[in-house]
Amino acid sequence: MPQSEYVGISQVTGPFILLEDAGSDAFFGELVDVRVPGGVTRRGRIVSLSEGATLVQVFSGTDGLIPNDTRVRLLGRTLQVQLAPSIIGRTFNGLGEPADGCGPVFGGRRADANGMPLNPMARQYPKDFIHTGISSIDTLTTLIRGQKLPIFSGNGLPHNQLAVQIATQARLMGSENFAVVFAGIGIKHDDAEFLMRELSEKGRTNNVVTYLNLADDPVIERIATPRMALSAAEYMAYELGLHVLVIITDMTSYCEAVRELGVAAGEVPSRKGYPAYLYSDLASLYERAGVVRGLNGSVTQLPILTMPNDDITHPIPDLTGFITEGQIVLSRDLDGKGIYPPIDVLTSLSRLMKDGIGKGFTRDDHPNLASQLFASYSHVQDVRSLAGVVGEDELSKTDKQSLAFGGLFENKFLKQGKDEDREIGQSLDMAWDILSSLPKGDLTRVSLDEIKAHIKNQ
Repeated sequence: MPQSEYVGISQVTGPFILLEDAGSDAFFGELVDVRVPGGVTRRGRIVSLSEGATLVQVFSGTDGLIPNDTRVRLLGRTLQVQLAPSIIGRTFNGLGEPADGCGPVFGGRRADANGMPLNPMARQYPKDFIHTGISSIDTLTTLIRGQKLPIFSGNGLPHNQLAVQIATQARLMGSENFAVVFAGIGIKHDDAEFLMRELSEKGRTNNVVTYLNLADDPVIERIATPRMALSAAEYMAYELGLHVLVIITDMTSYCEAVRELGVAAGEVPSRKGYPAYLYSDLASLYERAGVVRGLNGSVTQLPILTMPNDDITHPIPDLTGFITEGQIVLSRDLDGKGIYPPIDVLTSLSRLMKDGIGKGFTRDDHPNLASQLFASYSHVQDVRSLAGVVGEDELSKTDKQSLAFGGLFENKFLKQGKDEDREIGQSLDMAWDILSSLPKGDLTRVSLDEIKAHIKNQ
């Protein structure tokens, strides 16, 4: 297809340029090259079309563009990602360009980074347990193959450390065909260095594809980064037959970029200034996870977002919760106690775990044990509230045992080393040991046979 080139633009506004009289050659999402004589060529894409006018987003900004001298060339294609088996183990920037000094990706093919939505009728119900090595996740908020399970965090909480630990420890039980796609959106240089160093030191880089958009990269690149990562994951899953876990951090940076570009384009804002289409935009990313009937691979998503002011009702976590199948919530109070990972199990939820645990997946006693842990730890919060009013000395013996259980649960079960990889059997046995500190009559969610089998002296 011949490339059309236009000289002169009518307007520059923020990251946008307005091109008049582009004719019928242009189409929505088309990539363009923007340059001035003697300057570096910049990449952009068409984001709006109307009769006689075309709006273009410029990826690297519009500083230094001179309207009369600026040349715009239509490239006749959309934003694409290079796909080949050799991308595994490589690091790319937010636009899918090699960033590891190993040269271009040879072979394979180029594909539209926007991907295609999965046919709902072709989806298979997710039900296979993914091991993360984190007791609180594996036991109480189990990650299932094909699920989208976000992590709700806050500024200063160790979500990056948790992301790396999951990336290096995660595996699908009974399968060796497992890989990780790691996408960083708007992350700081020191965080990027930490992520790459940890992945390298733990020997997982050969099984990880990394896309990094840094904090000082152009904002518009943040729109492309998760799409690049998900397109790579879909290729690895549905063409190479791998089970792929996609970890994306931080979705808040992505949503902030969507809001900033929406304001610059003059769109009418909705809640807290975010565009009204934020829900459908997020859904277009999250819904790219799943298991497709008849294909060997799968895509599982673990997006991470930082809640502004720790507000779980903020539009970003609120809309995310509507689309995804649960959430893992990090607690600032637990983090203040020195507990890592600081997962608040009472506000966390995995809606698909009931079909991926128990007989044939983890262990027969897992469902009842998880229910008992939730019930017992929930009662701990009630007792702590009561102790705050009447004092701990005035509590009954049973309530004091409940407080002791709460301390064991947090400091022994929830808390674990940053390099500690616990098998699911080890986590379940540890949970039974902690429950043994409670009176037998309080264990109402487990059967008598389970108590006899797993608790000594019963």
